Amino acid sequence: MLPESGPESRNHPTITFKGNEVQLVGENEAKLTGDLTIRGVTRKATLDVRYLGQWQTPWWEDGVDKGPKTRAGFVATTTINRHDFGVSWNAPLEKDGVVVGSAIEITIDAEAILENP
Repeated sequence: MLPESGPESRNHPTITFKGNEVQLVGENEAKLTGDLTIRGVTRKATLDVRYLGQWQTPWWEDGVDKGPKTRAGFVATTTINRHDFGVSWNAPLEKDGVVVGSAIEITIDAEAILENP
């Protein structure tokens, strides 16, 4: 969405999401609503979140076995209109096409580590 060498990528190098509402919609599914910020523009967005399960993994710190630790996996998706965030760059293609469409799909793969059971 951002040209790597453009000034906007230097001014706004990250995309952030701060959730503030969770709605459970299934045994392993939820809708997480919050503030999505892209290029300094913040809009309300809802992520479809799926819980992928949990598992035990070894954990070493400074050569000392401190594990195992419990990990949990999640995947979240949403679709935004890039123009809502001021992302308007595009380039024409032959036969009236464009390089980038308006709808942008966002996918977040996340893993959490349980610190204290």
